Amino acid sequence: MILGAVMALLLMLSMQVPLLDQPSTSTTSLSAVTASDAASIAWPSVGSAALVIPALGVQSAWHDTTVPIASLTKLMTAYVVLEKLPLSIGATGPCLTVTIDDVLYYDTIKAQGQSSVAVAAGELLCESTLLNGLLVHSAGNYAALLAEMTWGSTTAFVAQMNADALTLGLTHTHYVDTSGVDPGSVSTALEQGLLAAILMKSDVVRAIVDQSSVTLPVAGTVGSFTPFVGIDNVVGVKSGRTDAAGGCDVMAMSFELNGQVQLAYAVVLGARGGDLLGPAGNEALALERSVLSSEKSLALPAGGVVGTLGWGSRRTDVVVESPFALVWFSALHSANVTLTIDTERRAVTPGQVVGWLSANEGTTHRVALTVASRASPESLLERLR
Repeated sequence: MILGAVMALLLMLSMQVPLLDQPSTSTTSLSAVTASDAASIAWPSVGSAALVIPALGVQSAWHDTTVPIASLTKLMTAYVVLEKLPLSIGATGPCLTVTIDDVLYYDTIKAQGQSSVAVAAGELLCESTLLNGLLVHSAGNYAALLAEMTWGSTTAFVAQMNADALTLGLTHTHYVDTSGVDPGSVSTALEQGLLAAILMKSDVVRAIVDQSSVTLPVAGTVGSFTPFVGIDNVVGVKSGRTDAAGGCDVMAMSFELNGQVQLAYAVVLGARGGDLLGPAGNEALALERSVLSSEKSLALPAGGVVGTLGWGSRRTDVVVESPFALVWFSALHSANVTLTIDTERRAVTPGQVVGWLSANEGTTHRVALTVASRASPESLLERLR
């Protein structure tokens, strides 16, 4: 009788053991973030274009061919000058005296319709003033004066422009003059965006190109040719136009990322229609806005609830162990966020890691998931009741 009772008990236990090992179930309260929310980049309909956003590691181009770049050439002019004669905010740099030949050169290029500013024989012009006139009002005669100041002649200066282009890895960029009026000065949209990003590391350049006008000794106050400077977070950089190049614009727009101000560069080459500069500026602005307006974010504080785990009504919240923050621009790429909660077969205790929150928007981020309180399956006695 005793043996029979023991066997019966063992049989009952064997029937209950599978019930004691029931896996947990989970629920999630975090909606999936996928490519379904993607926006599109507003590339222009003609010409070529590029986006360069250093803070995001973005270097993207559209129809990126080697073409004339008009006054965007002056970006390299400024780079070569500052390489030879570094300048800090508030400093004037070396100065030169304007000669009668300089005045005659101004008269010549003005008669040809090139951008320039008035000068007078005997006038003293310093590096800072020349850079202001070069970058804000695109003064071609100031480019010639800077070439003389730094390398002694335009020929030597242009040679240095090409040497620097190669050093910077701008393999599709070549210069034949300091101003870009010659269609032989060529580059690609992407390389002009990369050059602008390098040049804008200079506090002096950034302060100069952010001006909508500048006051010069003889010419007085002259305006910037770069569209939208000072509007909608646009901080320059440079525009240009010739019949051969069409309308060209390198536009820098500021935006905030993780509490810091960053710059995004949109480049448009070969715009057509109207005064050329207007269409180029409009297309660069549309390109910038299409990306920066697609910003999305996901933020969870430490302890933020993302789901539950448990057995039947015996459940506990699943929370993120540490703060989680993700910012991305859906026009550039999607951010795939996945939530994995492991299956448990035994009781879980507060702080126990039960899964992971993973996100990939170019770089993979992972945050551990833990449980907020104890949860356990029903015991044998509870099931026998």
